[in-house]
Amino acid sequence: MSPDPRRRVPRTDALLADPRLVAAAGRLGRDLVKAAVQGVQQRVRDGRLDPDDAADAVLAALPTTAGSLRPVLNATGVLVHTNLGRAPLSPAAVEAVVAASGTTDVELDLVTGRRGPRGEAALAALVDAVPAAEAALVVNNCAAALALVATALGGELVIARGELVEIGDGFRIPELLEATGARLREVGTTNRVALEDYRRVLGPGTGAVLKVHPSNFVVRGFTRAVPVAELAAGLAGSGVPLVADVGSGLLRPHPVLPDEPDLQTTLADGADLVLASGDKLLGGPQAGLVLGRADLVQRLRRHPLYRAFRVDKTTLAALEATLRGPQPPVQRMLAADVDGLRRRAAALAARLTVAGLDAVAVDSQARVGGGGAPEHPLPSAAVSLPAQFAVPLRAGTPPVVGYLAADRTLLDLRSLPPAHDEALAAAVLEVARRWT
Repeated sequence: MSPDPRRRVPRTDALLADPRLVAAAGRLGRDLVKAAVQGVQQRVRDGRLDPDDAADAVLAALPTTAGSLRPVLNATGVLVHTNLGRAPLSPAAVEAVVAASGTTDVELDLVTGRRGPRGEAALAALVDAVPAAEAALVVNNCAAALALVATALGGELVIARGELVEIGDGFRIPELLEATGARLREVGTTNRVALEDYRRVLGPGTGAVLKVHPSNFVVRGFTRAVPVAELAAGLAGSGVPLVADVGSGLLRPHPVLPDEPDLQTTLADGADLVLASGDKLLGGPQAGLVLGRADLVQRLRRHPLYRAFRVDKTTLAALEATLRGPQPPVQRMLAADVDGLRRRAAALAARLTVAGLDAVAVDSQARVGGGGAPEHPLPSAAVSLPAQFAVPLRAGTPPVVGYLAADRTLLDLRSLPPAHDEALAAAVLEVARRWT
């Protein structure tokens, strides 16, 4: 009778001495590798793994990085998917983050050897990208930008009732503003506001007039809003700043999104400050962007709360590279040629069909996501698979996230760079192999 293989469970020190695991420990940390070793040892004790395969099993069980976040193939058709980290960074931005991850000159003038302006190059890139801005400031997200404005400008904030919005996960603009100690002066009704509504409430205690783009919803019918240009003209001479939160971070008008507000136009129309996110349509890292009048930007910069909202060196590096470097992935997704998407879907479906799968190329509708252009679907193409593919694809390596429609799993290609088509096909084929 052969000995029970469970009696041959490899010792921990013996496995950790394997050169491949020594290298993995240097990259991932000894504790993480040791935990994987213990999991494999248990599989050997349970009789589910041959002891001779233990070291290979440990290697297979190790993550690619010491962090828990996993790269995901976004086949949802949502270009800026909040649950998937919003905008994927460009290769140039990734390289900039790596370069900035060590010691850098983020706040040092190398010529004089003295302290220099923090993130000066990234701020200059922002102003260059939005010529209507005199100055710029970067904080850690758009909510932080709004909180800083409300605190630094002080007094009463005038805002239309129809712009007191909730933008996702229970986050409500009025609650954020009130948390800063600001007093809100609501004007107009839920569906209609006029210029005179704003002008009537201005006084010595008014800190700013605030316009908030509703982003993720549209009110139709008997409605009226006051455009930035009209509001700016109506506030002329009052000394009250006009602050516009445009949300999505679109730098300039985009032909695919004709109704989406952009930073350049909003400032050119007369806004004194404009706020936006860096990780949406701009296609960069999570950041809150503030652009506009130099005196107001400086007022925000000198406020004590700015220190709490300041971004780190890697964010500044990624933002600058996004602005200075080649077109980021989100911009490429927006500009994607629909016929090209259809050809990709047809090629992938044909490859999967040859392998015996029920795969069909279909037309689909993608979305901007992240609260941008909620009623502006983007024509796209997808690979349609049986519904039961959805769950195992999410559990695979790499995970593939699609969506269910009419009892089918759709893998939309507008949110997936063409360079990932091979990985997508391999992931689907691996799921099919495990089933058969």
